Amino acid sequence: GVIETGDEVFHPGEGTVAVSTQCDAPEGTEYVGLRESWRLLGREEYLLAAKGAELLNWAAVTRFCSGCGSRLRRNTEISLVCPSCGREYFPQLSPAVVVLVTKGEEALLVHAANFKRPFHALVAGFVEAGETLEECVAREVREETTLEIEDIRYFGSQSWPFPHQLMLGFTARWREGEVRFADGELTSGGFFRRDALPELPTPPSLSRAIIDAWIEGKL
Repeated sequence: GVIETGDEVFHPGEGTVAVSTQCDAPEGTEYVGLRESWRLLGREEYLLAAKGAELLNWAAVTRFCSGCGSRLRRNTEISLVCPSCGREYFPQLSPAVVVLVTKGEEALLVHAANFKRPFHALVAGFVEAGETLEECVAREVREETTLEIEDIRYFGSQSWPFPHQLMLGFTARWREGEVRFADGELTSGGFFRRDALPELPTPPSLSRAIIDAWIEGKL
């Protein structure tokens, strides 16, 4: 099988199967993106497809040993090995946080510059080396909106294979400050009431799950 990565077609190795969009879809079918497929697949099928996509993306960019430069070979379902020095490689995850900040009966929803659609979601960002998850939550809110928050609480997590993220969800309460878009990552946003919400992100994102829990009064 092959996986299409930009302008090149990469052959991940023996035993790896992927569908190339260079091929025509069989009659009566069409290609859909992984995120869109969750509406068409059962939960277990979607989770398998998501894991497969994540492993294929990882294999496409992890092709040579960082120690000796030799080309890597398939070792197990989730690892590659260097045939020269024996070093084994496993997929690397990028932990990221999303946080719903409440202020009374309102919640902070924002539109990021990299969103392709005009929906509003939660403040989010990647965890940096040397910080706790709670420190990351407070830093991201401060950097993106200048707000100070408190009462940071864990909500839940989600594997997010776009391409290799582990999303960690939190809630928090506004402490002080006015919303100002400080670092250029956000283009709009503010505090919204439940009866006056903007367009929201689609499921199955963790961001939407937290927003829905707040809407339903379950937080």
